[in-house]
Amino acid sequence: MTARRGELAYHCGIDAAMDVVSGKWKVLVLWALDERPRRFGELRRALPGITEKVLASHLRELEDDGIVRREDFAEVPPRVEYSLTDLGRSLNRALQPLGAWGREHRLPADYSGAPST
Repeated sequence: MTARRGELAYHCGIDAAMDVVSGKWKVLVLWALDERPRRFGELRRALPGITEKVLASHLRELEDDGIVRREDFAEVPPRVEYSLTDLGRSLNRALQPLGAWGREHRLPADYSGAPST
């Protein structure tokens, strides 16, 4: 993993983990990739509101941290897929209780979990 602030700057494990998932979109990218590997355009459509620049930057950072794997297929037209590594899947499992807390305490009671169209 790449320590953006430097390993000695961390105060605890949560601090180190937050360095990896910091930003508005990274956790949502992880959530989208938990379902299956996706191409860049699929991720973009799965995350309405994210810009190409931010998505590309987050994917690069998550790849550098060993959370996301980028697979480049030698095809024409070019095809690249992003998927979670074992480390990424373990991070998603660690984030599940946070999602449960959010559903219980912050979402309306009638929330279905389906994305709005």
